[in-house]
Amino acid sequence: YAAFTPLRASSRLSSGINAEYGGHNGAIWDMAVTTDSLMLVTASADQSSIIWDTETGKILQTLSAKSPVRSCGFSLTNNILCITTDRAMNQPCFIKFYDMRDSDQLVNNEPFREIEMTDAKVNRMIWGTVEDYIITGHENGQLCQYDWKTGERLKTVHDHDNLIKDLQLSKDRTMLVTASKDTTAKLFDAKDFKQLKSFKTDRPVNSAAVSPLKHHILLGGGQEAMEVTTSHTKSGKFEARFFHLIFEEEIGRVKGHFGPINTLAFHPSGKQYSSGAEDGYVRIHDFDQSYYDFEYDF
Repeated sequence: YAAFTPLRASSRLSSGINAEYGGHNGAIWDMAVTTDSLMLVTASADQSSIIWDTETGKILQTLSAKSPVRSCGFSLTNNILCITTDRAMNQPCFIKFYDMRDSDQLVNNEPFREIEMTDAKVNRMIWGTVEDYIITGHENGQLCQYDWKTGERLKTVHDHDNLIKDLQLSKDRTMLVTASKDTTAKLFDAKDFKQLKSFKTDRPVNSAAVSPLKHHILLGGGQEAMEVTTSHTKSGKFEARFFHLIFEEEIGRVKGHFGPINTLAFHPSGKQYSSGAEDGYVRIHDFDQSYYDFEYDF
């Protein structure tokens, strides 16, 4: 790969805070907004999920659980909210569904459907290509589809050897990229779960994203967070890494963080990406002209 000569990004940090959402008493592990951006939902280690008014930060509803809430997300129509809870504190892992149109379900904290996980717990959850199913990534590397209307498990593949840390869809929602502790990211057909590509690294992959503009996959991760203080930044391998989606080869890296990257996201235009890391920083990266001019030689 080129050391980001053909692919160059500049990063900027901002200390300006436009709004804060105060309400959780523990780590926030996941968040999602409605398609109209009017509501935000968060999943927290404090055994709760909170629904917020995005603009004002006002708490609209708090959903309590008997164990930490690991992931959350709204359906495409914003009508159904799904949350998943951890297997902890003598409680099993659950997938729970709430109808946002039924205020009684939210006020009384009574989901219309619960699916108990009898094997590996859910670590990540997103809604699928259409509103008929959700996609779950599990601690043992399984990738599953569940029908929220019936609770039936529709599909299961086991192409990862360890914990799935992240799930993201492509802009057209036809492809799914997974990030795993087994040091790989994989690209699947989002509907039938056929594995299309595999991107191999030498470190745990915590997050992966598909560019909406170019045939690029962005990966981030690094050395385990608990070991960060004992090693140099270079040995921790905290760069964001770009791979060619079709040829599966690494084509560039961006340095900047001095802790494991935990989350990555492309701007909808594909002209920026953001990265959040264990070092406490969120970096917004702007691509310069050489990024758009770069063509892969084959």
